[in-house]
Amino acid sequence: MKHDSAEFSIKLAETSTEMQAAQKLRYRVFVEELGGSTDPNHAADGLERDAFDAHVDHLILQDKSLPETDNVIGVYRLLRGDVAKQGIGFYSATEFQLDKIIQSDRKSLELGRSCVDARYRGGTAMHLLWNALADYVATHEIEILFGVASFHGTNPNDIAHALSFLHHNYLAPDDLCVAAHGQDAIAIDILPVEDINRPKASSQLPALIKSYLRLGGMIGQGAYIDHAFNTIDVCLVMDTARMSEKYKNLYERDSAA
Repeated sequence: MKHDSAEFSIKLAETSTEMQAAQKLRYRVFVEELGGSTDPNHAADGLERDAFDAHVDHLILQDKSLPETDNVIGVYRLLRGDVAKQGIGFYSATEFQLDKIIQSDRKSLELGRSCVDARYRGGTAMHLLWNALADYVATHEIEILFGVASFHGTNPNDIAHALSFLHHNYLAPDDLCVAAHGQDAIAIDILPVEDINRPKASSQLPALIKSYLRLGGMIGQGAYIDHAFNTIDVCLVMDTARMSEKYKNLYERDSAA
C-alpha cells in the first residue's frame, strides 16, 4: 500500500501486537464510547474481538508517533467472499439474509468494524483508509461491497426521518436487496415520503453512511436492532459497476500505474 504519510502508516495487520492494537481501538470506540458490550474475558484486557477476527484482513492506520501497542487509530475489517465460503460465513448474516449476494457468484467483500479514534476524525484518517481500501478492492477484483452500518441507540423512532429517507430514496435493486431477519429485524418505512423532513433526516444520518451514499451506496430492506452494540444497523451494499462516476476512481487502479 502506497498511502503512508509523514504522520501515518497504513497496512494490513500482520502481527499479534498489531491485531491487539486494532482490537483496543475497537474497544474504545464500540464499548467505551458507544456503549456496546463484549465478552467479559476480552473486556478485562480492553479488547473488542470475536471469532471472525482470525479469518479476516485488518486494514489498520497507525500513528507513527505512538507506541506500537497503541498506535492503531483507524481500522477496517475485511472479509472476502472466497474466505467466508471456507466455513466462517459472513458476520452480516447474523442480521441480514445475504442469499442474493452469496448466490450471485460475484466477488464480494464484507466491510466491518470500521472506526477511527475520536481524536483523528474529520481529518485525513478516513481518506487514507479509503484510498488503501480502494487498492485492496482493485487487487482482489471485488464487484460487491457490503456490510452493516450503524446508528447509535436502539429506538427507531429517534431516527425515523433518517430511516424512512433511506428506505424511500436508497433502496437497493432487487438483485442486491438483502433483508433484515430475525426477531430484532424492523421495517424502516416508518414515515411516508411526504412526512419526511429532509434536513432532519440528514442531521440524523451518521457521517459514514452519508459518505457511502455519495459513493453510490444503497441499503437493504429493513434494519436490525443490535442490543449488544447499542445500535440500529442497516446493510449498505455497493455494486462497483453501478458506482457514481464522480467517485469511481477511488475504487479503480490508475491504468498507468
